[in-house]
Amino acid sequence: MARWLPRSTDLTRFCQKLNRVKTLEDDMMETSFNRCLSTIDLTLLGIGGMVGSGLYVLTGTVAKEIAGPAVIVSFIIAGFASLLAALCYAEFGARVPKTGSAYMFTYVSVGEIWAFLIGWNVLLEYMIGGAAVARAWSGYLDSIFNHKIKNFTETHVGAWEVPFLAHYPDFLAAAILLVATAFISFGAKVSSWLNHVFSAISMGVILFILIMGFVLAQPKNWSTQEGGFAPYGLSGIMAGTATCFYAFVGFDVIAASSEEARNPQRAVPRAIAFSLGLATGAYILVSVVLTLMVPWHSLDPDSALADAFYRRGYAWAGFLVAAGSICAMNTVLLSNLFSLPRIVYAMAEDGLFFQIFSRVHPRTQVPVVGIVVFGLLMALLALVFDLEALVQFLSIGTLLAYTFVAASIIVLRFQQQKVDVPAPAAGGRPNPEPHEGPSSGELKEYESFSDKLQLVDRDKNKQQREPGQLKAAFEPYLEFLSDFYPGEVVTVAVVTLMVSAICLCSILVFGHTHLHLPTWSYSLLLVLFSLGFLLSLLLIWAHEQQHSTQTFQIPLVPLSPALSIILNIYLMLKLSYMTWLRFAVWLLLGLLVYFSYGMWHSKENLRELRPQRLSARYVVFPSGSLEERVQPVQPSSQPTAGLPDTDTDDCKR
Repeated sequence: MARWLPRSTDLTRFCQKLNRVKTLEDDMMETSFNRCLSTIDLTLLGIGGMVGSGLYVLTGTVAKEIAGPAVIVSFIIAGFASLLAALCYAEFGARVPKTGSAYMFTYVSVGEIWAFLIGWNVLLEYMIGGAAVARAWSGYLDSIFNHKIKNFTETHVGAWEVPFLAHYPDFLAAAILLVATAFISFGAKVSSWLNHVFSAISMGVILFILIMGFVLAQPKNWSTQEGGFAPYGLSGIMAGTATCFYAFVGFDVIAASSEEARNPQRAVPRAIAFSLGLATGAYILVSVVLTLMVPWHSLDPDSALADAFYRRGYAWAGFLVAAGSICAMNTVLLSNLFSLPRIVYAMAEDGLFFQIFSRVHPRTQVPVVGIVVFGLLMALLALVFDLEALVQFLSIGTLLAYTFVAASIIVLRFQQQKVDVPAPAAGGRPNPEPHEGPSSGELKEYESFSDKLQLVDRDKNKQQREPGQLKAAFEPYLEFLSDFYPGEVVTVAVVTLMVSAICLCSILVFGHTHLHLPTWSYSLLLVLFSLGFLLSLLLIWAHEQQHSTQTFQIPLVPLSPALSIILNIYLMLKLSYMTWLRFAVWLLLGLLVYFSYGMWHSKENLRELRPQRLSARYVVFPSGSLEERVQPVQPSSQPTAGLPDTDTDDCKR
């Protein structure tokens, strides 16, 4: 019986495979894409991804049914919450200017299987999101023509009464997706130009809405006679915040496009800040004029802005609002079709997804296979499937990606920078000189104890500590933590922080409603998990972190990412159980793909399988501790048969 059980070494090796991280190239600016996008291009892409149909529909829905005129406060809080996640994306996008967004950021810091699952969920998120926007675009245009398109289709094609399928095939939605796919295939510059046109029209319409709305504003609509500014109280404001949060989920298109930016170190952080600021301002100001034009309780949730102008006697303004809505939805479509193939490309390029999707067209310099295949899949979804039940699925994938990116920021910030040791010449011995590069985080290597003993005191007395090491002020109190490798304690603390956040949010969401906890146990559990969260945060803060002046870094680490983590987990737990069930099924499919294909074709796995020669090296870690490690040495390219191993002596130190 025991012989069938896996050995501990096999389990350890298996876990190491699952958690291996991506090795980045020395020159991260080298790419097969065309680096042609400026800060303005990226900013407009981000605005296009955020300011879509939500501006014309979401504002009226939240004001009418959830928060009243206090929807303004909901958007302010939601904008701040989104800023926490956006800053994490900004730091990664500047530091790792590669396509892939949350997938890439997780791969370089957390581990392979987590990165695959994030990428796998983002794929479905973009496909459902693009198809849902296409159907909304089709329905909005159809409503302008008094639903003649829908009636014609039901009369000549027929209606369906099948679960999970739409009531009728939406040919118009599928057609707009195919047209958008064709334009995206022409290259990043064409996509950017098209996005500029639609964004300019959309922003022009928004400007018209604001000017005209303030002219028609009536402050009495916020008076107590109409219910007051916050008729649903604080609970309504927070519920509105949870809904408004999803209006800002489009900024990750900027991070996904960082490999096509001319100067990603500057352009990505600036574009994320500008686009999020403009989008937040647009949502807040439109909410102000909408609730001042007409009483909030009389709004039409389906077409609040157009209906508000119609009721004030400006029916002609409804056509401008309709034009702005269609242009805004076009920018969201372009954003989804632009990002999705690039994330698929990143996964395929790393070997975790099918290699055919890593092909880049030599002339247009875009992953044309991924664009065409996933454009067709999106069109099929929009044509025949009922997407209303699947739209909530978008939220869980986005929030999960935000959570892992925030955790990755903490892990990477407290890690030492990885420095590759140059391989020695074939058949030769390793360089006997100590490796003392310019980076203070490099490992110091010596060939003998005498070399080490001469210099270890100098290493211990260095004033500047390395990332991941305990701060000097905390050593007298936490001396037992000095024995761990740099960054090891931080990684454990991040896991503890996330577990504490999950437990804390679970008590907040389900404590009274589902678990029916008595007051004393509810309060006790809240205190315990809050202490666990805060102690993990303090333990992380007690360690040194990387400080860079070359690229953007999010301020107040680890506090800012930790707040983003707990907010995202709270919002995920507020989703329905059916959303979680669908999410679990999709995750199982993803694990099947990973264990049957991705795990074995991963470039990191192929790198591990390369034959290596071994030699022992003495390593002085920045903490001053001495370790002996096994050093991989590349074999000679032309081995001579029958000759003894020339590097055997290297292992006999």
